[in-house]
Amino acid sequence: MEDRKKDHIDLAFQSQTPIEALDNRFYYEPMLSAHPTKGLRPISFLGKTFRVPLWVSSMTGGTQLASTINRNLALVCKEFGFGMGLGSCRIILEDDSYLADFDMRPIIGDDLPLFANLGICQVEQLLKQNHEDKIIRLVGKLRADGLIVHVNPMQEWFQPEGDVLKYPPIDTIKRLLDKVDFPLIVKEVGQGIGPASLKALLKLPLAAIEFAAFGGTNFAKVELLRDPGSSKELFEPLSLIGMDVYQMLESVNRIFNLEKKIACKQIIISGGIKSFLDGYYLLERSLLPAVYGQASSFLKYARGDYDQLHDYVSQQIKGLEMAYAYLRIKELNVNS
Repeated sequence: MEDRKKDHIDLAFQSQTPIEALDNRFYYEPMLSAHPTKGLRPISFLGKTFRVPLWVSSMTGGTQLASTINRNLALVCKEFGFGMGLGSCRIILEDDSYLADFDMRPIIGDDLPLFANLGICQVEQLLKQNHEDKIIRLVGKLRADGLIVHVNPMQEWFQPEGDVLKYPPIDTIKRLLDKVDFPLIVKEVGQGIGPASLKALLKLPLAAIEFAAFGGTNFAKVELLRDPGSSKELFEPLSLIGMDVYQMLESVNRIFNLEKKIACKQIIISGGIKSFLDGYYLLERSLLPAVYGQASSFLKYARGDYDQLHDYVSQQIKGLEMAYAYLRIKELNVNS
């Protein structure tokens, strides 16, 4: 005890917090809960039970590190009880040489969601060629619960080797829904999705919409940085256009309140979520059932030793437990 008291005295002056540092999103309610000991309340999402409201957002596929990253992520999903979106599976559409790098069902198990992933350009091309069977076969050989379609026109446009979309993505997604009988998730890749596009998506029978909002990894900017020519300076202002996660959630909540025909009723809130407090705040504000996703934060700890990833997720869950016990958000939803 004496050492603890000495620490308190020694550290008191280093622990001064200015008023402007206050996180004004929350009320702190210290009187209403004991310390959490039973974990978080399980939730039903994507037809399965999550023990924690997290989601591994899709990351890049087809690299030498893919196997290590995917295995670590599948292990941590299994251990703590949440779902996973694979990175782009384009590399194994027609060649199974790298299938083992993506075959995570034996690791994550049958009780948690695992989704395959293809880009909208690949889906458009396959449907145009009447090769939806290749998409169905991809999902089948991965024993995935469904498919994520990432919609990335800005990235493709800036990518030197990018594909050109011939049709509006919403039309391609509608065609795909008519061709397959497994669940679909639609996501962006770092710019986010505007309200008119969100409204169109919410009217479709999708399993979920993932935000991938502006504020996290920006793949349009990634492509500009890959280009050594003059296009970076010319086009960079376009890469700074988008919707952040707060704007997107406000749009979804407003659409949900105003529109009677909403077919998609689950969302994955992602894009620029830096901490469990961001996740907790956004989950509490959402009018639709939701989990929150992270990509770069998971990637940071998934490339090497599993223990680092385990400790990161464990600490994040402990933070969520404290948030649910002692914090109340100051706005329950954008319309309150």
